[in-house]
Amino acid sequence: MHHTFLNAYDSQLRTSSEMLRVSSIGRHGSLWFAVFPGGHGFVTYESLEGADADEISELVDAALAHFGARSDVTDVEWKTRAHDVAPGLHEILVSRGFVPEEPESIMIGEAALLAQEVRVPAGVEIRQVRDEAEILAMEEMLGGVFADQGWRTRAEATLAEWSAGSDTGLWIALVDDDIVSAGRLEPVADTDFAGLWGGATLPHWRGRGIYRALTARRARSALLQGKRFLNADCTEFSRPILERSGLIKVSTTTPYLRPQPST
Repeated sequence: MHHTFLNAYDSQLRTSSEMLRVSSIGRHGSLWFAVFPGGHGFVTYESLEGADADEISELVDAALAHFGARSDVTDVEWKTRAHDVAPGLHEILVSRGFVPEEPESIMIGEAALLAQEVRVPAGVEIRQVRDEAEILAMEEMLGGVFADQGWRTRAEATLAEWSAGSDTGLWIALVDDDIVSAGRLEPVADTDFAGLWGGATLPHWRGRGIYRALTARRARSALLQGKRFLNADCTEFSRPILERSGLIKVSTTTPYLRPQPST
């Protein structure tokens, strides 16, 4: 099953599938370049297999030249995966000013196996958001959990997508109309996947099955949309929770970040 999941991930969730919400896309050889709203540059690819260290060095320099020619890019992320064959990539990126962030686990599971009934404490309601006020409350809660001072900017983007009829599902758990847990379900067009993203629970509500129930509800929603797999990139803190829900770790991904030099 691990092999099946990883093959599906590499063939369906890399390159064009990672280009959601981008403001521009570029290509250079096997590389895909994107710029997200806010000026975040992004580099990805399906594979670098067959390239030696010199060729990979040339690819890194081509990416830097591409983004360096843009005044609207504030930083650049090169997304790596641990199972890739890429000789010398870490050393090359570091030598060009990239700094590795904490690795995250790539988690995948069968939606049908995750779509189970999970008991939650009495008084907990799990459903999708219904209006703009709930979206703002959801983003404020997530901003507090993740210590994200820019949550309002993210909230505005979420509101714009929701108003435009995005197929992303915004799921929340409420207690007395207060949001205590939340997470997104993002179906990926033309694939068998839907992504589990942005999940968090308020500290004093953890350990009660609420996030597992939220995952199960999203799994059922994914099945209704014809999706076979669920995927997520998660920290070591979240990994055991997703494993209990039925996802397995198939690899890790590490973002390498480089601020654009000021001119």
